[in-house]
Amino acid sequence: MAMALALPVTDNRALARDEVHYRARAFGPDARPVSLLIVNLSAMGLMARADVAYAVGERLRITLPVVGVVIAELRWSLGGRIGCELDQPIDLADYYDVLAVMLKAR
Repeated sequence: MAMALALPVTDNRALARDEVHYRARAFGPDARPVSLLIVNLSAMGLMARADVAYAVGERLRITLPVVGVVIAELRWSLGGRIGCELDQPIDLADYYDVLAVMLKAR
C-alpha cells in the first residue's frame, strides 16, 4: 500500500492578509457594476467573492472606504472567488484606517 506524501504549503506573499467581511462596489472592464464581498485584504491586494466572468489581467475599479476608488488587476478566479492585485499599494496609515472601517462593519 502506497503512503500519501504531505508536502508543506508555502504562501510566498510579501504581505500577510487581514481577514475581513466587507461588501464593496466595483466596476468591471465593461463598466458594469459588480458586487464584491471582500474576504481578505492587504495593502497590495485582496480576495473577494464575486460572480464575474472576467479574464485574468482585466482590471476592476473597486470602491474602498477611506481611500475611494482603487484599480485592481484580476490575478485569478476560481469557484466564485477572485484574487486582485492593486495597481498602487494603499499607504500604510490609510490601510489601517481602511481596515478599521471594514472590521467595524462586520
